[in-house]
Amino acid sequence: MKKGERSVLNENEVAQYVRSAVDTYFTDLEGEDPSCAVYDMVINCVEKPLIETVLHHAGGNQTRAAELLGLNRNTLRKKIQIHKIKS
Repeated sequence: MKKGERSVLNENEVAQYVRSAVDTYFTDLEGEDPSCAVYDMVINCVEKPLIETVLHHAGGNQTRAAELLGLNRNTLRKKIQIHKIKS
């Protein structure tokens, strides 16, 4: 792998996954309006596994995980509580 390359997923692949999932969601609605705010739904679906994965990568170190996520440690702690993530 060359310097600067991403090993698993690059931003374009993540965007494609999100785009596909949201398109499928609207297709499944068959023209009906969503029962909730789509933005909040997507963020809530993505945020928990993102935080869990980064925490695992950081060995459970919340300070390091917050740095990797670009969040304040207190913000990360609040999100951990909201999503009931075991750390």
